[in-house]
Amino acid sequence: MTDKIAAARPRAQWPVPAALIALSLVPVLAGGIRMAELTGGAEITPDNARFFASPVPVVLHIITVTLYSVLGAFQFVPRLRRRRSWHRVAGRVLAPCGLVAALSGLWMSFFYALPESDGALVAAFRLVFGTAMVVAIVLGLAAIRRRDFARHRAWMIRGYAIGLGAGTQALTHAPYFALVGTPDEFAKGLLMGAGWVINVVVAEWIIRRSS
Repeated sequence: MTDKIAAARPRAQWPVPAALIALSLVPVLAGGIRMAELTGGAEITPDNARFFASPVPVVLHIITVTLYSVLGAFQFVPRLRRRRSWHRVAGRVLAPCGLVAALSGLWMSFFYALPESDGALVAAFRLVFGTAMVVAIVLGLAAIRRRDFARHRAWMIRGYAIGLGAGTQALTHAPYFALVGTPDEFAKGLLMGAGWVINVVVAEWIIRRSS
């Protein structure tokens, strides 16, 4: 009986990271399509002209968000997290990736032309949550330098939750598209904001539950 329980425990550790990776699939695939456009000489349209005019920020954003989303999911595997060598090496990749992802997103929000489908509310949410992601990662790094492991874990979970917002936004948009149709600027802003808010609320629940 003990052997069966021991064999089942490793499998029980994987549903959460598997769900996080699944949540990352939509933004990762969208980023892959965008990279294919930029590298494959796709036709320049009003929707993608800003990326062709200044490709470096969006390329950095796609690469770092992909690494941050997928590799970050494995930090939620207790067996891996208990291996200090794994956790440290992964963290030294994840923290810079998260910062570059957030800062490149902020750069695009400030300097790219606003798409017609977006509005002031979308732009405001991007600035607020992009800044919050940078702050969360920086505070997480400051906490680990003080060897405050609880605060380090909490801030890194918050930063990861914000970084995974695009995945949840696909879920908030899907019912609206199915029931109502294409959202207008205000509705799109609310749907995108809801994706980030849901992730932050879930992150806070995880942090308080574990503490």
